[in-house]
Amino acid sequence: MITAMQMRGFSPRTHASYLAAVTDLARYTARSPCELTVSDLETYFEYLVIERHLSGASCRLFLNGIRFLYLQVLKRPEFDVEVVIPKKPQRIPDLLTRSEVKRILNACPNAKHRMMLAMAYGCGLRVSELVSLRLSDIDSERGLLRVTQGKGAKDRLVPLSNTLLDALRDYWRSYRPFDCLFPSRTLTRRLSITSAQKAYRAAKARAGIDKIGGIHSLRHAYATHQLEAGLPVHRLQRLLGHQAIHSTLRYVHWVPDYREGTGEHDLVAALAVNHG
Repeated sequence: MITAMQMRGFSPRTHASYLAAVTDLARYTARSPCELTVSDLETYFEYLVIERHLSGASCRLFLNGIRFLYLQVLKRPEFDVEVVIPKKPQRIPDLLTRSEVKRILNACPNAKHRMMLAMAYGCGLRVSELVSLRLSDIDSERGLLRVTQGKGAKDRLVPLSNTLLDALRDYWRSYRPFDCLFPSRTLTRRLSITSAQKAYRAAKARAGIDKIGGIHSLRHAYATHQLEAGLPVHRLQRLLGHQAIHSTLRYVHWVPDYREGTGEHDLVAALAVNHG
């Protein structure tokens, strides 16, 4: 199974989640997965929903890992059946306004964390992409940021505004990172995803904002604020690294007065955040 995932270029996080799903299935049934039937799987998912009270999203993640094992590794097409799991609720998240993003950034006393959160918002990055950034990913001459091996093992280029470039130069002069853009305290490893999430939650709490959502809220804010400024949907799709356009179109539903314009906008400049 690991080899099959490696051959398809799955990310380490996908490896971990898919293997955890199969391990949990084997632990629950006390049998090898190759000995199970579709009925056994149905019983297992009833257990996940009724006894463990897992959400639809969690059950779907387990299902994806288990389906991969049976269809791609064990070559058991008879397992390509519909398993009943809770439907994913369609909710509009608590979107951050521009003033709330500004308050969060200004409430971050650590300059490295403030720069990191500004990059998450100013470039619409996933947290895994954010902590993986290296100095070599910054092309200051062309004003571009290379997001290496984002979701789906795809690289993409994202515009870096003059505001962010100036802030990055100030940040470099203060911290002098030599490889990872946002290193841990030891300076030899990148900052962890958990540390980035904690920095966001702490800044949000200091800013007095109680809207639900973690650091990914900055990516949502980037997308909606760019659409409000008139960014074409197909352009936003490329900037966010979405493979399917329907993933991007959901943001249009959150901007009811959307009117398509020309290009991307410098969102951070409008906040006038102090990066010093």
